[in-house]
Order: sequence, then structure tokens, then C-alpha cells
Amino acid sequence: MSKAKPTANDVITELKRSETKPAETRKSDAGQDSKRPVNLRANAMPTEGFVLSVDGKLKTQFATEADATAAAEKLKQTYPVIQVSVYDAIKRVYTPVDLAGK
Repeated sequence: MSKAKPTANDVITELKRSETKPAETRKSDAGQDSKRPVNLRANAMPTEGFVLSVDGKLKTQFATEADATAAAEKLKQTYPVIQVSVYDAIKRVYTPVDLAGK
């Protein structure tokens, strides 16, 4: 039997897991800021950072544009039909992400 294709939420969850630290490390630097993406509140627009937008819905916030763009490109490669963009909260601008082969 073939495996079912992962959903968009599975890919986002996988990205979050790959960026998290082991439990021992997390306990030692609990006071420090981590580079882990932040989930957003549904009723508030972000005021800082870069946010992954999937089909017009804001999903995950990243500290740098490079991290957000890398996540968007990976998601777009897995699911070329969906609309993926990166929202810059400071400039209030959406930057669409297209496949590199186009």
C-alpha cells in the first residue's frame, strides 16, 4: 500500500519539529529566546516578524524573512496548487512564493 500524501498542516508541524531543541536543551535555556516559529492568534494581525500565509490565512510567524521564505518554498514544492506568500508585518506587504522551475 502506498502512503497517503501529507497535508499542509503535517508539513508545517514537521517544520516546527525540525527547529525545536531536545528536552534537555530546552530546560537549560528557558529564559532565552528560541528561534522556534510562533503560532498566531486568529483575531489579531502580527506587528513584527514574517508570517507564512497559506491560501490567504496567516499560519506561522518567523523571526527572519529567510526562515519564512524557506518554509514557504518547501510547502509550495510539496503542494504546488496552494497559494503561499510571506507577510512582512512591519511593511504590511505580502510577497508571493512561486516554484523555482517556473
